Amino acid sequence: MSRVAYVNGVFQPHAEASVHIEDRGYQLADGVYEVWAVFDGKLADAQGHFERLDRSLAELRIDPPMSRAALKIALRETIRRNRVRDGLVYLQVTRGVARRDHAFPAPGTPPSVVITAKSVDRAAAEARAAKGASVITTPETRWARCDIKTVGLLPNVLAKQAAREAGAVEAWFVDDLGLVTEGASSNAWIIDREGRLRTRDTQANILRGITRKTLLEVIADAGLTLEERPFTVDEAKSAREAFITGAGTLVLPIVKVDNQVLGDGKPGPVAKRLRELYIQRARATAW
Repeated sequence: MSRVAYVNGVFQPHAEASVHIEDRGYQLADGVYEVWAVFDGKLADAQGHFERLDRSLAELRIDPPMSRAALKIALRETIRRNRVRDGLVYLQVTRGVARRDHAFPAPGTPPSVVITAKSVDRAAAEARAAKGASVITTPETRWARCDIKTVGLLPNVLAKQAAREAGAVEAWFVDDLGLVTEGASSNAWIIDREGRLRTRDTQANILRGITRKTLLEVIADAGLTLEERPFTVDEAKSAREAFITGAGTLVLPIVKVDNQVLGDGKPGPVAKRLRELYIQRARATAW
């Protein structure tokens, strides 16, 4: 079956969907986005994603395009029309269409809204998680407001391409102090040599990951020790375990950093268990 996209209030064939050439998202990256994992046709970590969307829009001074209730309907209808049971739904909101100018357009310019959805092969995803994945490290080159989930992702694109060319699934950005900030599309975690879970705190210039947020609750319920503080590349390479979190990867074990094999080269017990617990919670609380 052909895919369906939602564009500014209209559902249309995905292959024919388009935005105006002077949409500010296309010309100026003047917009934000969110991605929800979908389990059993329902939105995972829904509340957290809606809250982060509201924050991103407010930080860029873009008016909400519709009420949250209306947006929920649009998201769910896009999922339904694409017959997605397990997958991802993508939302993009830009400042709208206006004659190209760096300054904001006239008040009242309506935001542009695009929603798409796609299925994910969960069996293939579980097979990848069982094997573990690799990451590379790359210098931090992004702007100073990575806490906003904007569509301006060129440094992330270049980092992801470098990872792909190296046979890795992700690239971890490293700041001037040699500390890992986060991945190009994920949050970074390790279990250090003392057995402590570590991930960078969100007071730093990183995205406030929603999968990360839910996993913090899972970790607390499991009684595990967690330290929200940064780690160096060397600490990552000598860690017992590592993993990444995000709506697309969920909790994905990492077994190699810059060609340095971690432990015995297989996903560790903590990362594997946290993946199981996260998916259980995400499925149980999706709506």
